[in-house]
Amino acid sequence: MNDTIAAGEVPDEVPGLPLPLSGETRLYAIIGDPVAQVGSPGAFNAAFRRLGAKAVLFPVHVAAEDLADLLIGFRAIRNLDGIVVTVPHKIAVLDFLDAVEPNGEKVGAVNAIRTEPDGRWVGGNFDGVGCVNGLLAAGHALAGKSALVVGAGGAGRAVAHALADAGVSRLRVVDVDAARRDRLAEGLRTHHPGLAVETGAAEPEGFDVVVNCTPLGMRADDALPVDPERIRPGSLVVDVVLKAPRSRLLQEAETRGCRVQGGRAML
Repeated sequence: MNDTIAAGEVPDEVPGLPLPLSGETRLYAIIGDPVAQVGSPGAFNAAFRRLGAKAVLFPVHVAAEDLADLLIGFRAIRNLDGIVVTVPHKIAVLDFLDAVEPNGEKVGAVNAIRTEPDGRWVGGNFDGVGCVNGLLAAGHALAGKSALVVGAGGAGRAVAHALADAGVSRLRVVDVDAARRDRLAEGLRTHHPGLAVETGAAEPEGFDVVVNCTPLGMRADDALPVDPERIRPGSLVVDVVLKAPRSRLLQEAETRGCRVQGGRAML
């Protein structure tokens, strides 16, 4: 081991490395299936390091059928302060929470769980807010625009509601699971009565904003969620996939003259 590290110091060239672990270290986890694509460990641990926080965030790969066992076990960890939740667990974890913040209630999914001092687990959702804030910070106007959201899982629900909150005028929801798609559409109509909500196919023609909220794009051989050749040049194309800064969908959209935002902007 390097003498500098052995002395309890962290080399500057390793920005994501947490402070040396000790019995005082507070734990945070990110759970998902898969989990290799997530960006939270690098982002959180770099922040902990900058702040001098005695904390670490670690990835946990857990399948849906093992989720209950994992969370029951996590309840027993007294120094576990929070959990980041990614695909496909953002809806399923609701059954294990003591309370859900208003945004998570509206969306019907959470992507973060906070442990309160009394041991209660409180869930919230900042997926959609992160996506929209990234777009607005980059100068992309959303008010009055039409949007196509492909994927009605946890991320899709959050992004759709955040786009509605940002003032889009028309929103189409697409999902291979018709029941899940329809639940999201109904929730949007309930919370945003002035919004034109529709369901249908992943046909991007006529939309100002096209958002991929499916896992498609995590692997190089994945099918594309929409046909880039059918996206109007000048449209804004967003992909929540974190695996690479530019997914294949975004690369092909850029060649057509589209503006793009990758999933890492959501962080």
